[in-house]
Amino acid sequence: MKTPVNTFKKALQNQQVQIGLWVDLADGLCTELVAGIGYDWLLLDGEHGPSDLRTMLAQLQGVSSAIGSISGLVTHPVARVPVGETTIIKQFLELGVQTLLVPMVDTAEQAAHMVRAMRYPPDGIRGMGSPVARSSRWQGYPDYIQEANEQVCLLVQVETVEALGNLDAIAATPGVDGVFIGPADLSASMGFPGNPGHPEVQAAIVDGMARILKAGKAPGIIATTEDQARKWLAAGALFVAVGVDTMLLSDAARNLLARFKSSVPQSLAGGY
Repeated sequence: MKTPVNTFKKALQNQQVQIGLWVDLADGLCTELVAGIGYDWLLLDGEHGPSDLRTMLAQLQGVSSAIGSISGLVTHPVARVPVGETTIIKQFLELGVQTLLVPMVDTAEQAAHMVRAMRYPPDGIRGMGSPVARSSRWQGYPDYIQEANEQVCLLVQVETVEALGNLDAIAATPGVDGVFIGPADLSASMGFPGNPGHPEVQAAIVDGMARILKAGKAPGIIATTEDQARKWLAAGALFVAVGVDTMLLSDAARNLLARFKSSVPQSLAGGY
């Protein structure tokens, strides 16, 4: 059995827009639920979400379960590591992740190191532990070691002024498949913390996307409103997370409560 083709990587290479959802709840059942909805990709957050290796595994199993249960469904899990460190990247890959998002990549040298961390020798430095891991399905993919380098996909996050200055070189790094611009951290680095909508930040993002596309790579971003998402798609973004699970849940819960709090007499609210 051949190592599965990375459909997300292939779509980016073909410049096909991929619509995703950010997943921070770090729960296998919640991830299985949203994996069955039909998003092209899900970001399983190991940086700001409470995911560790075990909860990341449960979420990956949830995605696999959803895909296996719904005919024709293709939803690709993208895992964000907490930091771009070789050992952590190795552990995430052994869980069976094919696509990683690495935060805070400020230089082309960092990007090149991440490329090597994801690949087996002679192209990289990844350790040879897949026969005992989910990555090879415990040798169910007999040629995994020979095929894995072609199927891994590296997305690096550009989210500082330093990274913007090095963006052309980062995007041109062989083995980098996509560059994700982080609006929140970028706004803080530019002197506008908590204000990613500031005109200077917005202009920097638009310019950054154009530079990424010029390098032949896929730009990506997260948006929390429909207007934001459509703006970035129009600017050329190829992979866009159009919502966050925690925000969807909290917004729906608040709106539901507000509708009843405003209509139920105060003397009856909360009682029988």
